[in-house]
Amino acid sequence: MENNAYWIAFNKVNGIGPARMKALLEAFGSLEAAWSAPPMALAQSGALDRRSLTNLLEVRSTLDLQAEWDRVRRAGIDLLTWSDERYPLNLAQIDAPPPVLYVNGAILEEDVWAVAIVGTRRATAYGREIAHTLATELARNRVTVVSGLALGVDTIAHQAALDAGGRTIAVLGSGVDTIYPHQNRMLAKAIAKQGAIVSEYALGVRPEASNFPPRNRIISGLSRGVIVVEAGERSGALITARFAADQNRDVFAVPGSILRPGSAGCNRLIQDGAIPLLSIDDVLDQLNLTRVDDQRAVQQSVPTDPLEVELLTHLSREPRHVDEIVRRSALPSAQASSLLAIMELKGLVRQVSTMCYVRT
Repeated sequence: MENNAYWIAFNKVNGIGPARMKALLEAFGSLEAAWSAPPMALAQSGALDRRSLTNLLEVRSTLDLQAEWDRVRRAGIDLLTWSDERYPLNLAQIDAPPPVLYVNGAILEEDVWAVAIVGTRRATAYGREIAHTLATELARNRVTVVSGLALGVDTIAHQAALDAGGRTIAVLGSGVDTIYPHQNRMLAKAIAKQGAIVSEYALGVRPEASNFPPRNRIISGLSRGVIVVEAGERSGALITARFAADQNRDVFAVPGSILRPGSAGCNRLIQDGAIPLLSIDDVLDQLNLTRVDDQRAVQQSVPTDPLEVELLTHLSREPRHVDEIVRRSALPSAQASSLLAIMELKGLVRQVSTMCYVRT
C-alpha cells in the first residue's frame, strides 16, 4: 500500500488540518507511524487535542486504508502531498498549505506562472466581457488561469482560457468527483484534459457552504496574483482577495460604475489599495509575466552556480528585503541584485513586493 494512503486517512479526520498534520509528522516521523501509534502515545505527543484524538481513533477503527487508496487509483485521481516534489511551488509558499491535494488532470511546472480570475456569479454583460478578455489574453501569454468553477465570472474565465488554447485550474469546495455546480460538468471534463480540477477535500465530499472560504485560499495560493472582475460588497470573491493580500499576492480589481451594486466590491478594493486593472498589461507588467517564455528558457538552460546556492540559503518563504539579503550573504549589493535577477528568471526566487524576495 502506498504511503499516500496515510495522507488520505488523516485528511479524512475532522479537526486535523495543516498545523496538527505538521505536529504529527514532527512527533512520529511519518504519518504511517502516527496512524499505528497507541492512543496513549498520540495523547502524549501534544499534536492533538481531545476532540481530534477522538475523531482519529474513530476513523482509524472504521476506515479501510487499502480500499480508500484503491478508490482514488480507480478514479484516476493524482494525489499531491507536502512530501511530493510535484507539489505546486506557489501553494507551498503560503501559511498552512493543504497537506493533500486531489488532482483530476495534471498540475505542471509551467503552472507556476498563474493568475486567478474571480468574481460574481451574477455577472453583467460588462463583467462577462472583461472576464473573457482577460482570461483570453492571459492564456495567449501562456499564463495559467485559476478560478473556482462557479457560475458567472469563474465559468467564463475557465472557458475563455480553454478556447484560447491555454491551461486552466479549477479549485473545488467539494471532492473532485463531485462537480458543483452540475451545469459545469462538461466544462470540468474539458478542464481536466487541458489543466486540472483540484481539491483538498476527499472523494465524495459534498459542496457544503463551509467548504468554500477555505477553498478560496487555494485559488489565491496557486496564483501569483488575483484579479477580481466584478463583485458585490458580500461576494465570495472578496474572501479570495483577502487571502491573496495575506499571502503577499497582488490584488487587481476592475473598476466599475459607482451606481452598480455588482461593482461595489471592486471599487472598495481599489479604495483599500488594490491595483486598478485597466488592461491586461497592468497584470503582466506588475507580476513580471511579460517574460514567461524567457524565464522558461533560462530556467532550462542556465545552471545554478555556487553563489546562487549560497544566496538561496539566506532566503525562505518569508519575504526578505534585498538589504537584509546583502547583509546576511556578505555579497556586494550590486552582485546580490544581479544574482537575484537571474535567479528570478530561473524561477528560483520570486519578488513579492518592491525589493523583497522569497525562495520558490
